[in-house]
Formats: sequence, structure tokens, C-alpha cells
Amino acid sequence: MTKLSVNINKIATLRNARGGNMPDVTQAALNCEKFGAQGITVHPRPDERHIRYSDVRAIRPLLSTEFNIEGNPTPQSFRDLVMEVIPDQVTLVPDAHDAITSNAGWNTMENKEFLTGLCGLFHEKGIRVSIFIDPIPEMAVAAKACGADRVELYTEAYAAQYASGREKAIEPYLRTAQAAREAGLGLNAGHDLNLDNLAYFIRTIPWTDEVSIGHALICDAIYMGLERTIKEYLARI
Repeated sequence: MTKLSVNINKIATLRNARGGNMPDVTQAALNCEKFGAQGITVHPRPDERHIRYSDVRAIRPLLSTEFNIEGNPTPQSFRDLVMEVIPDQVTLVPDAHDAITSNAGWNTMENKEFLTGLCGLFHEKGIRVSIFIDPIPEMAVAAKACGADRVELYTEAYAAQYASGREKAIEPYLRTAQAAREAGLGLNAGHDLNLDNLAYFIRTIPWTDEVSIGHALICDAIYMGLERTIKEYLARI
């Protein structure tokens, strides 16, 4: 069964816009769990413009579900944080420091040496490693060669093309998901998945282990409330 991991970065963005502790990011994470989410995702960036390193440290011991830290592992501070906090999963994302949001996956062939070293480092602490990739089968196969446990498919293109033709939009994702499965990798997916396009993705690729959803889910929660929104997303998995 596919698990829903709620990315709470946007809640932190709202808090940081005003200062103080409203909304309370830690309480939001706990509420997501209470309402049925099977995981919490955070994406700390060096400038801490949304999730802060202190949030990560505060949230970790309170969670009862899976904790996923995603981000660019190039800064030593990110690697140190992951090794200190020991999440259930770390997702390696090659986003630039000034990127508004993640916008590309790794070239796992060109970065094999770097990614192999990171997989070995995080495995020392028993942390599952997922590598964020574009929907290219060769990138999944190469991620396995790097030592990854899973890949996360960057689903922005699928979401953008869904309305004009969902069968064509999902085709490269299905091929890449099949390649990942044949290589012995677990499979995650994330970026711009929402209430409209999620069910078809899961129905077509039912061996997806986890979807990480933040922006759309938090936007929906403005209108429907967090509890109902999480239940609506779970109903589509």
C-alpha cells in the first residue's frame, strides 16, 4: 500500500512570514499524523526560509510515523543534520540554494561517485536512502548502482501534462518505475501531485511505496481543513 508523507514546509513558510510561532510547525506535524498521514517530510535549506534545522531537531523525537528529510546533500551542514537526527529516510535532491522549489532530478551516472559516498555514509546510521530522479529509466538503474534503496520520481512534468493527456503524461514514469522495480529499488514519487492527478498515478503504478505531498495539500487544507484534506488524499491512494 502506498503511504502518504505530508511535507510541512509550507506551514513553516507561513510561520516565518510573520515571525513568532504561529502556526506551530511541530503541532502541525503531530496533527498530520493524528489525521492519518503515514509520514512527515521536511526539506531544510541552508537559508532556513521555511523549515529550520531547529524544527527538524524538535520534530524528530515526537513522531510516531516515518520521518523523511529531503534536500541537497552538498552542504556539510545538511549531512551533519541527517547524521545527528537519524530520520527513517533521507531523500537526496539536487536543488540549488536559490531554487524556489525542487526543479530537476539527479544525473545518477555523472554523479555516481558522489552519490555512492553519500549512500554509504547514511547507511552507517541505518538510514534508508532515496535519490530524486527525472523519469528516465537509466537514471533509476544507475541509482541502484550508487547504493540507493529507493528512487523518488520527480512528478512535475506528469502533473503539468495530466489535463491534456494523462496516458501520455504517465508513460515515462511507468517505464522508469518498471526499471526501478526490476533493479530492486523501492519507489517514491513527489512534486505537484494533487487531488486531481494522484489516483491515476497510483492506479497505474500501484507498487509506489510513498508519495510526498506538500504544497497542494496545504493549499487544499485552507479550504477544507487539515483533517478532511488528509483523508481526501488517503482516499485516492
